[in-house]
Amino acid sequence: MLFGSSGIRRRYSGAFAGLAVRVGIAVGKNGQSAVVGRDARSTGPLIADAVTAGILSTGADVYACGIAPTPTVACAARDHALGVMVTASHNPEEYNGIKLLNPDGSAFTSVQQQETEAAVEAARPAGWEEQGHVRPLDAVSVHKKAILESVRIPDGLNAVVDCGNGAGSVITPGLLADEGVHVLALNANPEGRFVRPSEPLEEHLPYMPAMVRNQHAACGIIHDGDADRMMAFDGAGQYISGDHLMMLFADYLGAKRVVTTADASMAIEEIAEVRRTPVGDSYVSEELLKWGDFGGEASGAWIFPKNSFCPDGIYAAALLCEIAGEWDLAETIAAMPSYPILRDSVRLEDARAVMTAMGAAVPTDGVRIEEEDGWCLVRASGTEPKVRFTAQGRDTAAAKRMMETGKERLRAARQGRDA
Repeated sequence: MLFGSSGIRRRYSGAFAGLAVRVGIAVGKNGQSAVVGRDARSTGPLIADAVTAGILSTGADVYACGIAPTPTVACAARDHALGVMVTASHNPEEYNGIKLLNPDGSAFTSVQQQETEAAVEAARPAGWEEQGHVRPLDAVSVHKKAILESVRIPDGLNAVVDCGNGAGSVITPGLLADEGVHVLALNANPEGRFVRPSEPLEEHLPYMPAMVRNQHAACGIIHDGDADRMMAFDGAGQYISGDHLMMLFADYLGAKRVVTTADASMAIEEIAEVRRTPVGDSYVSEELLKWGDFGGEASGAWIFPKNSFCPDGIYAAALLCEIAGEWDLAETIAAMPSYPILRDSVRLEDARAVMTAMGAAVPTDGVRIEEEDGWCLVRASGTEPKVRFTAQGRDTAAAKRMMETGKERLRAARQGRDA
């Protein structure tokens, strides 16, 4: 299977470069223009050039963005046939990947993915007389302008912004500073190596609480490698969970219909009508095309349909600053409903096969176990050889019980498969 839950993603190898050329031929076959950008990984130039070569070989033109976040590429793709983002998002540096985006920012749907996979197998370049051209594109300015037209951040706000040495470095600190925010930018050099793990989890950010408090900041903002994600700290230096960030955005925007994933908290159902999808922002995006005012994943991918169907960590950062200028984030979050939620994972090289043995129709969608006082979702990762667990209960004891139930079901599936 070529596509995972968030595009095509692999550990880097020479074979990946060849695949990238074939993907470029597959998506460029209509002879139209495409926007191509990349994150800051050391293999980014090679993979971006390989995709570009494939697209050019079909006669299509490429508008090259260089280093730019995924939502920035999505924004710039509005006037073109598609956007191509070379990134492995929050995965470690040895990974890279390709995200394919429609002009409205949405990820390729499942039908488009199937069509692309078939086209990759049959990929053939055009003749010498039909080659396309490469043209430079300042996608960062396009995205920055679109955001500044739709947010209102008060002057004099203090914010700490940790870009994790990723693509967000080229836009978020400057955008906020242009709006009068006093920004302390951390890890804002897109140098290809991450000084912290790229996934914006609380345990990866032990220095942030003190940074936020010492700067008297209204908020702290965290990006992953391609800045489609945004997580945050409040002004007291407390990490805001993804479920509470989702509720914060929904409440502030007046969103009454929210699309989220099967592993998100049941608390969101207390403030909005909710539809759930399998884990993966592409599923959320696809559902939002049909229904909903706002959507996202608790991992930090926030989709604002009025702007784009691509998760936009840059817009989310600006919007959080707007909210922090009007509301006390710590007080607002403290008043929200909260139920204990636990997350864990185990490394399994045969994760997908074990999930199939456990009864999952689609291993990466997983199996959701529901009981009266809680639930547990067990699923294969779409990007790594892991099985992931998410459990929630009305209290901590119930959450732990659901987590153990999920792990016991997995052990039984492994034993049955090995028997």
